[in-house]
Amino acid sequence: MPALSKLFADADAALFDLQDGASVMSGGFGLSGNAENCIQAIARSGKKNLTIIANNCGNQRQGLAVLLQSRQVRRFIGSFVGGNPDLEEQMLKGEVDVELSPQGTFAERIRAGGAGIGGFYTPTGVGTLIAASKDERAFTVVDRDGATVTKRMILETGLTADYALVRAKVADEFGNCRFYRTSRNFSPLMAMAARCTLVEAEQIVPTGSIDPDDVHLSGLFVKRIVLGRDHKNVIEQRTTRPRPTPAG
Repeated sequence: MPALSKLFADADAALFDLQDGASVMSGGFGLSGNAENCIQAIARSGKKNLTIIANNCGNQRQGLAVLLQSRQVRRFIGSFVGGNPDLEEQMLKGEVDVELSPQGTFAERIRAGGAGIGGFYTPTGVGTLIAASKDERAFTVVDRDGATVTKRMILETGLTADYALVRAKVADEFGNCRFYRTSRNFSPLMAMAARCTLVEAEQIVPTGSIDPDDVHLSGLFVKRIVLGRDHKNVIEQRTTRPRPTPAG
């Protein structure tokens, strides 16, 4: 492999330096846009006490839930816990710490982390359990109707991680990426907020093959690239209508 190449043979090779206690951001919404090969590589690694930062820690015992089943997760930061019996069980037993963040706040925390912003104030969550132990201040702002109002807001901190695992539809050899529709979700933000971004691409093309206007994530934020194989894509279901019966 050339010295400056970002290409790795597979996800296991690309995660060669994963350690116990690492923090991992994982793109995907539900089971859409999961870096399936990377998740399985983490499971095979056996590394423990991981912090997973994702919208949800898997669903229906699939996706990131395999890391819960192998007892590799110590902390989860995300915005949705439904449909995940593995997380429910371990959270209630105190085996996994869970930090819930409203989805918009969650996305902004990741964006802030990638931009080097330590924190920001938001009205979302004021007066709820989300606001517990967080700094609260009143700000005078102009609302959408042009009126000057005072709003209570709480401090939310930026999020960063050791690794970001993102799945792209196409990546070139420099790491410029194009995502497939909604599977883009949090991935570009996470790529900017992690020390090491690993892209699992469904197709790898020569550098410069993707039109600049089609680049959703710059390769400047990408350290490692692997070709994804044998994706299950369990969220995708082909539905067709029966062919109409000819009249007469």
